[in-house]
Amino acid sequence: MYKPATIKDIALALKLSPSTVSRALRDEYEISAGTKKIVVDYAKSVNYKSNPNAVSLKNRRSYSIGIVVPELANSFFSQAIAGIESIAYEKGYHTIITQTHDSSERELINVDHLANRSVDGLLISMSSGTADYTFLQRLHQDGLPIVFFDRIIAEIDTFKVTSDNFNASYEATLSLIKSGCKKIALLANAPRLSITNERFAGYQKALLENDIPLRPDLIRNCLKGGSDDQEVEDAVNELLSVRDKPDAIFITSDRISISCIRALKKLKFDPQEIMVLGFSNSDVVDLLQPELSYIRQKAFEMGEIAVNMLLKLIESKYPITEFETRILGTELHSIKQQR
Repeated sequence: MYKPATIKDIALALKLSPSTVSRALRDEYEISAGTKKIVVDYAKSVNYKSNPNAVSLKNRRSYSIGIVVPELANSFFSQAIAGIESIAYEKGYHTIITQTHDSSERELINVDHLANRSVDGLLISMSSGTADYTFLQRLHQDGLPIVFFDRIIAEIDTFKVTSDNFNASYEATLSLIKSGCKKIALLANAPRLSITNERFAGYQKALLENDIPLRPDLIRNCLKGGSDDQEVEDAVNELLSVRDKPDAIFITSDRISISCIRALKKLKFDPQEIMVLGFSNSDVVDLLQPELSYIRQKAFEMGEIAVNMLLKLIESKYPITEFETRILGTELHSIKQQR
């Protein structure tokens, strides 16, 4: 079976590093003219240009950007994508959007598919199921521009943009405490995600500063991130069944917030007994019953910033070695509840 040559194949044959081959094919300034000619001539001889989306070996710009998100049905991600596209189309780039459903296997397949279609760069918000980032590190080392947004990782040195998750959760938990709550349950996403850990840390700090013990029996993680209503309903049932049950539930995920409200309504809980506060960018959050106090993230702005960062990497004629991580503020919308 015919297998197209890869950058690694060319590098091995010419005894060069994959990054040198990648830069030579992109006609970057730091690679000598002689090396570029050797690489390009060899690449042509092994039909490296077989990808129909490649414009040429000298200028492989496809003017397309790959976007990898956990779920399109999530209000936050749909708004972030709108922000990405508002800038991308203005700059002459098309977007190819994929969703992982928080599966590491699907994420690997999607990223591999986008890379093989010769996208100029990737915008990615990590799946909750991914623990091994080798496939992304390899692409990054091969020269593919990558920017992380919302769910970011420390393992790859590049541009990143996310929310001020720590302070958002800290202020939200304080607001529940000021409302008289002392037994605040936490309903969170998968524990390996950056956003989960940052939001847990803010929740924990608010409790400790107010001499409220951290109770493991009031903490639940939903590994499927709210896409499985039954998983969320089971978690809510467990929280409401503990001996000293909570007087508030703090939800640290957009999709889980909606699933939690649905579960509480199904369980016919008394909203006078338990206050509910969660992250949500839903356009109809103010219409939910029972009511939800919520934290709104700047999703559209995050998308705009992320794509501008990526375009900076794609279009720069010189290597970029200094990167920043942008932290965006959030908005807390509290609903007055009678206690």
